[in-house]
Amino acid sequence: MTATASTDVQPDPAGTGRLDSVGLAGFGYRQELRRSMGRYASFAAGFSFISVLTTVFQFFAFGFSFGGAAFFWTWPVVLVGQLLVAACFGELAARYPLSGAVYQWSTRLSTPVFGWFAGWIMVIGQVVVVAAAALALQVVLPAIWSGFQLVGGDPSPASASGAANAALLAVVLLVLTTAVNLLDNRVMSAVNRVGVTAEIIGAVLIVVLLFTHADRGPGVTLHTGGQGGAIGALLVGSFTAAYVLIGFDSAGELSEETRAPRRTAPRTILLALASAGVLGGLLLLGGLLAAPSLTDGRLGTEGLSYVLTSTLGDGVGRALLADVVVAIAVATLAIQTSGSRMLFSMARDGVLPASGPLSKVSPRTGMPTGPALVVGAAAAALCLLNLASPDAFLAIGTTCIAMLYLAYVMVTGPMLLRRLRGTYTPAAPGLDETGKPLFSLGRWGLPVNILAVLYGAVMTLNLAWPRGPVYDPAGGHWYFQWFTVLFLAVTVGAGTLWLTVRARRGATLPTLTR
Repeated sequence: MTATASTDVQPDPAGTGRLDSVGLAGFGYRQELRRSMGRYASFAAGFSFISVLTTVFQFFAFGFSFGGAAFFWTWPVVLVGQLLVAACFGELAARYPLSGAVYQWSTRLSTPVFGWFAGWIMVIGQVVVVAAAALALQVVLPAIWSGFQLVGGDPSPASASGAANAALLAVVLLVLTTAVNLLDNRVMSAVNRVGVTAEIIGAVLIVVLLFTHADRGPGVTLHTGGQGGAIGALLVGSFTAAYVLIGFDSAGELSEETRAPRRTAPRTILLALASAGVLGGLLLLGGLLAAPSLTDGRLGTEGLSYVLTSTLGDGVGRALLADVVVAIAVATLAIQTSGSRMLFSMARDGVLPASGPLSKVSPRTGMPTGPALVVGAAAAALCLLNLASPDAFLAIGTTCIAMLYLAYVMVTGPMLLRRLRGTYTPAAPGLDETGKPLFSLGRWGLPVNILAVLYGAVMTLNLAWPRGPVYDPAGGHWYFQWFTVLFLAVTVGAGTLWLTVRARRGATLPTLTR
């Protein structure tokens, strides 16, 4: 596919959205998805993917067990790094308001093959994130009611029975989110908005209650007390923040369903990340200050669920945990939606196996049904790995983070090269749908881009490094220790095989407009 698109669009000050399809046609695509999302829905897409309640509750115990209370300081470091990446994404979202954002951006900034691999790694990573989010139910539901522990008696995700139960709960949740993803996108958007509102209210309430029940001062965050040396412990402890603060690009993924996306998406990408970053940091700090004990071992195994029920009492604690369940469900829905849009975008260009059915949009619902089913089924299959071993829980979680970080670098990296070569054409002045200047970093573009690439590369290496005590704490399972590296190698290998077969058939990858 080749097309010519201008960064300028005809102004639509009223924000009716009627000219958005004209802008989409400039990229060579028809308006097939229903464009019904406003600013709050766009914000909700990014915030629900990040989902601070889901991810902080899921990975708090892990971060504390390795970094001790000092793992809190990895949070602002990761947040600043991700804001640098988000700022770069904001510029691209303003110029290329398209589904399959990472694939579309990387392809236009580099080559068709490099961009294809960025999209391929991203969509596989998103499938793994869906599985990881769904598995988070195990951290919360049994703490609310023991009846949710359907298998065995130990609810800890690190135990055999807890891991098996996590798989069952996750599959049930994925069935529900897949069903919602097959409905009209207005239903999906409404569920998302309501869920995000409940999550924000719940998170604020939890923060207030934790700080009002604090037993110690913030000076406790200066002590590591985790496993290994201080630096190594904090590098592993940063996994918590790294896992939480991803997915802000979802507002870009849903650009073709958003009104005035050139104006809306850049701002909601940054707002979703910044607000989630502040709330998440306060949750971490509040949990450390209000925990009944930092030394009895429970904070490193049960995490924030233990803090809520022990400090606030069973009644209030369980009510707040119920809100976390809502957040987990909405996060799983949002991530699955984002992944399905990536599949749809690549299939629309005819660059995936079974591109025909994967690129079809239901005329009744305006939703790509094939991608939603594929993402849901693949995520459920990954969840079943938990039945084999509880170590799969951490392996799945860390693998998805590393893959998304790598995909992000495959956007910011080519972006930096084009800046250095003076060919970064998206920096040209333009107007959004309201007739105002497009979001731009201006003279800060180059330093922000450099720092974003360096940060992304270092964090990707940190996340993928095969540490035995982290990925295979019980020992004897080399494949879990190397799971992230092996999974990435298989992903790249499968992609290479597909492109080779495709080339032998005489098919070429499309050249997308820059």
